[in-house]
Amino acid sequence: MLIRKDYFNNSLFFTFKISSSKIGIGDTMQRYFVSKNNKNQFILSESDTYHITKVMRMNLGDQIEIVYNNTTYICEITCLTPYVEAFIIKEVLERNELNCMVTIVQSLVKEQKMDYILQKTTELGVFRIIPYQAERSLIKLEQKQDKKIERWQNIVKEAAEQSKRNQIPIVERPINLSELVNLKDYDIKFLCTVNETSQNIKKLLSKLSRSVRILFVIGPEGGFTEKEESMLLKNGFLPLSLGSSVLRTETASTFIMSVIRYIDME
Repeated sequence: MLIRKDYFNNSLFFTFKISSSKIGIGDTMQRYFVSKNNKNQFILSESDTYHITKVMRMNLGDQIEIVYNNTTYICEITCLTPYVEAFIIKEVLERNELNCMVTIVQSLVKEQKMDYILQKTTELGVFRIIPYQAERSLIKLEQKQDKKIERWQNIVKEAAEQSKRNQIPIVERPINLSELVNLKDYDIKFLCTVNETSQNIKKLLSKLSRSVRILFVIGPEGGFTEKEESMLLKNGFLPLSLGSSVLRTETASTFIMSVIRYIDME
């Protein structure tokens, strides 16, 4: 490690140069998700190969983290072309996932806001994200839906790698109201609303078991229509308050995941 001292306006600055890319887990080692395994040897995708060779400029012998089937391994790069291959050095025991399985049903919003929601909820531990075509959604996904979903999946993959998760959240295809009311396999389903009869998020979540499967429905910028709220409440969704403030739609999902993560840490 080389250190250079510079003085500017009586302030001391340090410039660090790391001489080796072999950094221990928990530091800045890059993490990648893979789906191919051949006798303790992993083959990375074309996009990950590009990132490793062109962006990170790694070499043979450098180490990376690889997640395969929700298990993390420290691996050594053994091949760079045509695709990066890495050999397992050791398995790493770690717990980076929430105890509960959280699904966010997010009403469709503009691209920049949707990207933010996908990224931040992934970092905070969401299990599944279901886009919802709300009546007041400004975005209508009638064309190029497959390309949009592929783009969303890439966003959550990169966010999962950056936040050192062991699994990539599932991004479902967009659904409508009739499909939303019929969603099954959840222990409890919440409708985020400013309705006066809604209950406080902290009180409700603190009473739930750690392994519960929870679903939250978040409205668009203009909120839910009376028809949407009525139909969801009639079909078993519980009204949930996020506090006295009225949050933006992109803030609501991050707030919910932050509360859940805090409770999970206790």
